[in-house]
Amino acid sequence: RAFESGRLDLTQVEALSDLIAAETDLQRDQALAQAGGRLRDLAESWRDQLVALMADIEAQLDFSDEGDVESAGAHAEALRAGPLAALAASMATALEGAAIAERVRHGLVIAVTGPPNAGKSSLINALARRDVAIVTPHAGTTRDVIEVHLDLGGRPALLLDTAGLRETEDPIEAEGIARARARASTADLVLDLGPGGNVVNRIDESGDAPGFHSGRLHISARTGAGLPELEAWLAEWASARIPSGEPPAVTTARQQHLIEAALEAVRSALLHRDPVLMAEDLRTAAHALGRLSGRIDPEVVLGAIFSRFCIGK
Repeated sequence: RAFESGRLDLTQVEALSDLIAAETDLQRDQALAQAGGRLRDLAESWRDQLVALMADIEAQLDFSDEGDVESAGAHAEALRAGPLAALAASMATALEGAAIAERVRHGLVIAVTGPPNAGKSSLINALARRDVAIVTPHAGTTRDVIEVHLDLGGRPALLLDTAGLRETEDPIEAEGIARARARASTADLVLDLGPGGNVVNRIDESGDAPGFHSGRLHISARTGAGLPELEAWLAEWASARIPSGEPPAVTTARQQHLIEAALEAVRSALLHRDPVLMAEDLRTAAHALGRLSGRIDPEVVLGAIFSRFCIGK
């Protein structure tokens, strides 16, 4: 109702959904900034500038014979050197924080890998502080990728428990191993409990001291030895990947795509010497920004966005 009555635009609707789903302070702060109209105000400023520039160009084209109107060609050159270049720079700056915002929304991905019975599931349970993965002495217990949400010093993370990596003729286990390799290949961080990996588990059996030794972290997922050092290191790592500061303006893939489209059109306009082609590029950019706020958008996009809400639940 708020969107249909013009009280909220689509960027604020997306922010409200993110606020409902927020699990960390950083996610909440980012959603609140967006819900307050951070991107909306910026996009409206860009769109107003585009409309003003288009009006200027149209004036040059239609009334260039008037004494107080400079030629369209000269005006286009002036736009390229001034306000149009500044507009492109502003859009590019806003896009710089999109990758960080995406990490905040979905969390940093940490995959726990290693051979069967390396203690991966035990480590997952220890970090999650609850039993989320089945722990047995039998190899191949974990068949699919199990996901656990963590709060690393305010930074969200998604912890993945993967199938033990080994050769197997079991087609179900083989599929789990294939999925484990695929997820680990795209993870932001891999905690490898295998031989030569960056984490050495079961020091309660080996007698090793907990903590970092020779670049490897020694822990016992069963007793908890070394886990404080691991958690502190993970929080420091997450802080470096998601620095604190003012929340980014662009927070979703949809917003990023539309602003990139608008920026591409503005940059194209900067290359044109023909004011007619320049004006057409500026219309394209304004149209993209209109879709950003929801002024112009197909029903399928609106449906996709609002389907994330569960009204009355």
